[in-house]
This record gives sequence, structure tokens and C-alpha cells, in this order.
Amino acid sequence: MTIAALESLSFGLGRMVAAAAEAGHRLCLLTADRSVYRHELATLPHDVLTVIDVDTFDEAATRRALDDLPDLAGLLNTTDTWSVPAADLAAEFGLPGPDPAAVRLLRDKYRVRELLHRHGLSRSGAVRIAPSGDSADDVCRTLGLPAVLKDSSGTSSRNVWIAHDEEALRRALDEAARQQLMGELFAEAFLAGPLYSAETFSWDGATRLLGVLSRQTSRQPAVREEAAAFPVALPQVESRTIEHWVGRVLHAAGHHTGFAHVEFILTTEGPELVEINRRIGGALVGEVLCRSLGTNVYTAMMEEALGHRPRLMDAPLGPGGPAHAFVLVYADGPGVLKGWHGLEELAAFPGEVRWYPTRAPGDVLPQVGDQRGCTGIVLAEAATAELAQHRAWSAATRVCPVVADSGP
Repeated sequence: MTIAALESLSFGLGRMVAAAAEAGHRLCLLTADRSVYRHELATLPHDVLTVIDVDTFDEAATRRALDDLPDLAGLLNTTDTWSVPAADLAAEFGLPGPDPAAVRLLRDKYRVRELLHRHGLSRSGAVRIAPSGDSADDVCRTLGLPAVLKDSSGTSSRNVWIAHDEEALRRALDEAARQQLMGELFAEAFLAGPLYSAETFSWDGATRLLGVLSRQTSRQPAVREEAAAFPVALPQVESRTIEHWVGRVLHAAGHHTGFAHVEFILTTEGPELVEINRRIGGALVGEVLCRSLGTNVYTAMMEEALGHRPRLMDAPLGPGGPAHAFVLVYADGPGVLKGWHGLEELAAFPGEVRWYPTRAPGDVLPQVGDQRGCTGIVLAEAATAELAQHRAWSAATRVCPVVADSGP
């Protein structure tokens, strides 16, 4: 029988194929762009994964492709962009899946913020605003400064601005007016503190914390993700506080089943939500979970897609492997990627350093202010997340993307 994936994150297909096979099924990827999975497809044997080329933005075409699959047993999705269509199609085909209404809620960051504020799980609410300098007064009056502007349906750190004063706020609003937003622009209070993400799995309303991932972002341009490490060594009391908090947050938001990647700031008053992604974490988070926990966590994804209670909810979770960290390698500016200097040096660094390309020579990099400018990821391991982060960062500094001007 077949388990279909309606698109996927760039990394993780190999783990998903193995998990599907363990469940006695074959994985089939429906995609509009195979190049997104270039690295994964190049490392997989050619006969273990079925790939169907279809315009996944066209729901009718996607429906026809699913109709043609033999013995469709499950439909899954690990992205934000296709989470709603996947939930709708799973319900239409009578397959196990999340409540489409709950998925729609979690795709709207404004609604999530307001809901949690009403439940006492967020100190501040949010305000919808027009992408115009005229909205500055509304933000200052309602929230004060500093503030964060966001696309309510944005992904990959795109269209996020931090404004520390009124001048910066007006510049951000003017820039937002020039962008094509996936949702609506809104503003929320700025949270002071380090950024983390809680990696969780839920089943039937119960949530298990798999671990906490540290996250580093750049100063300029703001909020571009730079590095991450797992698992963060937290005091036991603090870890229990985060697990209790994230369970309440996910329950209030209607997320009762499956992976969640919950970004939060650890403020002086405890954890405060940044956003909820109802999926396994992006970049190399899934790979890091598998390596550090010593198990293929994607098995739980297949069991969920089949409607079975995932064993991950009950299995003992010790340090099955070393800690891991990864660093995203960005180009210095837009243009055409020609290649990289320094890849041959990575083997000399400690930590079993590995290179995961996200781009290929010839790719056009439209800009480097968010994850579209990432050309690859350096992964390293060590006894602790802190040491792994040091190793990954030192190795990543040797990799230099070579970019040529794309012309007029």
C-alpha cells in the first residue's frame, strides 16, 4: 500500500522512506519541483521512492494524482505551505489526519496570538495593520515599541521586521508595502530573551517534549536564522516548566496530534510563544532528532498517517546519540551561485562534520535576507549541544559561497 507525501521539507525523505517501509508501505512524493529535494534524491536508491510531478498548488490536479495511486493508506505533509490542502484532502479521501479547521487556525499567526492571549497564555495580543506608514500610530498606541511586524501566513523567516523605534517602524511598514504577503500584516509585542524551539509530538491530546533546540538569529538583517543545537541542557525544573507550558499552548490552539515545532523566547517571566509550526522542524531538525535520540522519529509520522498510536509517545527517550548542531551558510549577496570554497577543508574539523547543500551551482539567489539565501548547512556532533555548536560554527566559517552577478 501507499503513503503519499504532499510535498515535504527539503531534508528527511530518506528517513521517511525507511519509516514507510518499516510500516509495510511505499512512500510516494507529490511535488511541483524536484529540485527542492536534490540532495535527498541523489542519496536515495532510485527504486525506493515514487515521485509524481504535479502542480501541487492545483488542488484538482493533486486530487487526480492521489486518485491514481494504488491502495492509498495515508496522506502526510511536513510543510506549512501545503498543510491546509493536505488536511482537506485527507478528510476528503477518508484518511486519518488533523482537523482541517485546526490546521487553518495554526496557519494564521495573528489568530493564534489572539487566541492564546484570551487564554492567558500570551502576555500580549496582536493588531492587524495595513502595510503603510499610516499604521505606525496604531502600533505605537496599541502595543508600544519595540514591536515585531509579521506576515500572518509567512514561512522561512520571510517578511518579519523588528522595529525598536518609530523611525524603524515606519521603514518596516514601507518595506512591507512592497512585499507580496501570503497572509495579512500584523504587529505583536517584541519579546526580550534567547530564542528556542520545543520539539514535540502529540497524540490524542497528550503532548511529549522530545527536547529543546537552541536557535541563533542574525543582527542584520534581523531574524535570519543562522544556527541551532540539540538537545539544550536545561535544569530539570525548567524543562518540566517548558513541557507543561507547551502542552497547554498546543491544546489551546487545537493541535492534538502529530509533531509540532514551537518557537519561544525564554523571558525573565518564563517561556513566551513566537509561533507554532504543526510539523517537524525544518532545515536539519528532523535529522538532528533522529541522530541525538537514537531513533527514526519519522516512524511516528507514518504511524500517525495510518491512524495508529505512535510508539514514540511511550518509548524511553535517553541520549541515544551525541548532541548535534548545524549552521546555515548564506551567500554574501544575491546573484548566481557558482560553487563553494572550503568544502574540502571540512573533513579536518572535529565532530564528524557533514555538508548538506540546499542550492546547486547555477541557482539564482534572489536575495539573502532570509532562508532563500541559504546555500547549504554544516552539521557537527559532540558530547553536548554547546560543544557541537562550537564545532559546527568553526567549520562553517571555512565555507564560502561563490556568487556571480546575475546581470541586469
